[in-house]
Amino acid sequence: MHAMQYEITLPADYDMGIIRERVATKGSLLDAWPGLGLKAYCVRERADGSPVNQYSPFYLWRTVEGMNAFLWGQGFRGLCEAFGRPVVQQWTGLAFQRGPASTATRARKVTRPITPEEIPDVVASTRVEDGMHSVALAVDTRGWQLVEFTLYEDNPAAEYSVRHLSAPELDQLPVGRQW
Repeated sequence: MHAMQYEITLPADYDMGIIRERVATKGSLLDAWPGLGLKAYCVRERADGSPVNQYSPFYLWRTVEGMNAFLWGQGFRGLCEAFGRPVVQQWTGLAFQRGPASTATRARKVTRPITPEEIPDVVASTRVEDGMHSVALAVDTRGWQLVEFTLYEDNPAAEYSVRHLSAPELDQLPVGRQW
């Protein structure tokens, strides 16, 4: 499993209706993408109390081939033409758990420094909660940064709203520890 995210921060006065419309019209294009476990079309809006307007999709890739086909394909090229080429963050998957919730409307991402020695304990302590769709743990070994990405059915404290969820190979993502 590979995790990936890019963040497109938009001006404070940006019409976020443009992003909502983009997701509504283009979101389903990845609903059957080979190699994609899931893509959460995450949005933060100042009108909802966020400090920024931001489009921040988060991906869990089942295969590197699927990820590369996306990054060098027309869909990502179109995003780059519309907003400029974003920095794409990538993490190595550590663990994935599915929760009892069937839908995802909110998301939370937490990053923090971690030592390699802490990883087994952090993975072992990851718990599924009521109202949780799924949770993924991944690490950027370049700076030993852990990312925890959690999708919720409804969690007002989560900082992202999920405008669409593409999950063509969600059931094929390996559950549990990834080593």
